[in-house]
Amino acid sequence: MTHVSHETEKKLAHFASLLTCWNEKINLVSPKDIAHLRQRHIEDSLQLVPHIAAGARITDLGSGGGFPGLIVAIATDNPVTLIESDQRKCAFLREAARECGARVTVLAKRIEQADVEPADIVTARALAPLPQLLDWARPLLKEEGYCLFLKGRKASDELTSARSDWHMTYETLPSRTDPDGALLRISDFRRV
Repeated sequence: MTHVSHETEKKLAHFASLLTCWNEKINLVSPKDIAHLRQRHIEDSLQLVPHIAAGARITDLGSGGGFPGLIVAIATDNPVTLIESDQRKCAFLREAARECGARVTVLAKRIEQADVEPADIVTARALAPLPQLLDWARPLLKEEGYCLFLKGRKASDELTSARSDWHMTYETLPSRTDPDGALLRISDFRRV
């Protein structure tokens, strides 16, 4: 389990309570995941925190139920822009951010329509194959920025596919929560 301050732990517990309540009305996570919310979603998101410098501006793609973007905002106090096209999920994200004191901006837009200041870091989890994530991330990222993508068992295949269209520097780190998963740190990427 990731070590966080007592105050952050209280905020994460409140977030989990809010998500559980809202999940009865809108599908933020699979109902079967509610019992394992801390391990399956919150801890998975928290593994990004050691890779994020204090003050770094973050943009999270397809934020959904707040993973990983809102969790990172709660744990780091960094400014995070959450991009989510579903208005109902945006309402949840705004409410949860307000109640947890997270520094977030919620954009109710499709990723390709988002007009945001380029970020230091772009994050995503369970959203799309890597080649698509890179297409979306490039215009939203500072030239010297990098991406942190949580991927499942197909991470290696997705990297192989992406390398046919992209030059990139990357590091594959083992997931701390999923034995088949990986955390991809990608920088210096451009189309071939």
